[in-house]
Amino acid sequence: MPNARILVADDQPDVVEALRLLLKNEGYAIETASSPAGVLQSLEAREFDVLLMDLNYTRDTTSGQEGLDLLSRVQALDQTLPVVAMTAWGSVDVAVEAMRRGARDFVQKPWENARLLSILRTQAELARALRQGQRLEAENRALRGEAPPGLIASSASMRPVLDMIARVAPSDANVLVTGENGSGKGTIAQALHAASARSGKPLVTVNAGGLSEGLFESELFGHVKGAFTDAKVDRVGRFELADGGTLFLDEIANVPLNLQPKLLRVLETGDFERVGSSRTRKADVRIVSATNADLGQEVGSGRFRQDLLFRLNTIEIRVPPLRERREDIPLLAQHFLRQHAQRYRKRLLGFEAAAVRALEEHPWPGNVRELDHAVERAVLMAPEDRIRAVDLALRPAGENAGRLEEMSLEEVEAFLIKKALARFDGNVSRAADALGLSRSALYRRLQRYGL
Repeated sequence: MPNARILVADDQPDVVEALRLLLKNEGYAIETASSPAGVLQSLEAREFDVLLMDLNYTRDTTSGQEGLDLLSRVQALDQTLPVVAMTAWGSVDVAVEAMRRGARDFVQKPWENARLLSILRTQAELARALRQGQRLEAENRALRGEAPPGLIASSASMRPVLDMIARVAPSDANVLVTGENGSGKGTIAQALHAASARSGKPLVTVNAGGLSEGLFESELFGHVKGAFTDAKVDRVGRFELADGGTLFLDEIANVPLNLQPKLLRVLETGDFERVGSSRTRKADVRIVSATNADLGQEVGSGRFRQDLLFRLNTIEIRVPPLRERREDIPLLAQHFLRQHAQRYRKRLLGFEAAAVRALEEHPWPGNVRELDHAVERAVLMAPEDRIRAVDLALRPAGENAGRLEEMSLEEVEAFLIKKALARFDGNVSRAADALGLSRSALYRRLQRYGL
């Protein structure tokens, strides 16, 4: 298996040299160690695909006990690393004990080149498959849930965003996405990843500002079993999950100042260590980060490192708020309608004209996220095959905004009727049209609510 990295451990220089030449000619990357301490030091420093190790290191010892003890320590350090044991004093008992302690195979000196190469190739492939399986399992846990909607944008204010995505997505440049809460920064990150050469690899998302100091390193870099009280098993971190792909760091401005150097280091070098391990690992990751804050102000106030900002902000993409892209509101609303109607198994054909006008006129302080929630609520509440303005129960701006969340549906409907009547100076016909109701239906509601 070309490009696999093999650690060869033997105290005899001629054996090590013979193996180095054989394996180098086969395209393997080789490192060597001459003692158990050297083996452990190498394993703590980097990751290998196979360990080919002698069982005897003391000249006058042939029992294999030294190697067997080392084997147990290797297994405790990395259970995914295949070990192939070898000894000139091979016996059935030693071979059985080596396999019992975790060795994947066993060869005797002098070895047969073809058999040795076959064993190493097989074990390297199995090791990579096992590690990939672990990463996929962790990735599935991390990414489980519904995917965000696609990028829907036809307004003039979104054209610069689309142009920038088209230009920078194919590169590996780090991108900082800025915009108000709920404006769709995560969807921009997804679009950048989908249009990049990394689209076949994972897009991993983490709320960088939502991690406590105790969880920060474990979440981003992983940990090894026993690193702390609750570390029952090894855990793959988000950087490792995103290897070859894209890591989306949301709410980046909220990362505590004392944790920012740890993030900066891995962004600059790609190097990190799992919590509880001194082994340096590498991750080839493209960084997309997002914030609703002004990072320039955060730097000026001392709450954000300038060198970290420079590292994140190779390219900046500003996402306009929904109130600046009103042409997109009907398209987004139709998208959310299809999505939620399917989810709740309701047959809905669309929006009444009054509902569309209400959507277009609403200020949307919560942006696309608020629109999504409003449509979802309307899908649940709509009694017929089309969504009416009253079904949307749009949260008004101003002094009543906080109170609406605590209202019942009847209170919300009464509130909207009063707003509509006030808007049209008591004209019942126009108010009924705006609410998507017939005049008789509106009169019935006026009587019911005592308006």
